[in-house]
Amino acid sequence: MKFPETKQEYASVYLEDTDKALPEKINIHTRYAYFKTIARGGKCLIQSCKDLHLSRVICYKTLLPEFADDPIEQRRFLREARVSAMLQHPNTIPTYELGRDNQGHYYFTMKLVHGYTLREILDYRERYDLSQLMDVIIQVAHALEYAHAHGVIHRDIKPENILVGPFGEVLLMDWGLAKVWKTDGSDEPLEDSGTDTDSDDLNITRRGKLQGTVSYMSPEQIDRDPQINFHTDIYSLGTIIYEILAGETAAKGETVDQVIAYIKEETPPKPSTFSKWPVPPLLEKATMRCLMKNPDERFNSISELVRILQEDWL
Repeated sequence: MKFPETKQEYASVYLEDTDKALPEKINIHTRYAYFKTIARGGKCLIQSCKDLHLSRVICYKTLLPEFADDPIEQRRFLREARVSAMLQHPNTIPTYELGRDNQGHYYFTMKLVHGYTLREILDYRERYDLSQLMDVIIQVAHALEYAHAHGVIHRDIKPENILVGPFGEVLLMDWGLAKVWKTDGSDEPLEDSGTDTDSDDLNITRRGKLQGTVSYMSPEQIDRDPQINFHTDIYSLGTIIYEILAGETAAKGETVDQVIAYIKEETPPKPSTFSKWPVPPLLEKATMRCLMKNPDERFNSISELVRILQEDWL
């Protein structure tokens, strides 16, 4: 499986870069240079920059100025950086360093990967065959399988958080809403900071009452169930498979409240009843099982779903 390459020039490796000496005195505050903004989210700024010590271009993530001194957002940021670093899997982005800048604000650095998000790919769904897209889903499922085995739930599975690179890489990104537990099995949820979001933009990650992107959230995540577990990621991954098969999202509605009501009360129609593409029965059955309202009626594990996805469903 290979998706079209982005129009990106890849830096060559030269001897002058590999063999130059480090300064006698290392100043960590002058390690990174040539910053360029990649994306600006609701709370974070993501930039590319040059790591002058290792002569490579990397990804540099910080909190936006208005959140940089917020203790709750700082804690979320640390959790994201460390979860990302501790989950070392081929389908997660390697984390390089966690530190403070000249102002004492947190940053962490990661591998910079060029490519398309799955959202950008699904915007041109007709260009890709089903086997290509299901290969992406299987690799995402492997990342989740690894995370669940290490006691981590992602809780924000959506096409925007899946990156497909030009060399076959598939990476599950953004562990900012990941749920982890203490060694004794207890939980310590982070309290809400900032104002609640009542926006009708279905692609906004809501702060306050809900954490996650509404169209891909499970019913128990919407209800903020304290007993939430890995089944919520199975549901969210199922919504993406549904979108691939059907060409539209499983949750219907024009506003956030309508989408929430649909997820909690309605069962989406089978994709085969209206999709303009052929829908393999095995994939459809697996997808609808992922979307069961009762978590216990979904697959018992991501690995069980992977086995189904790897069968001959053509």
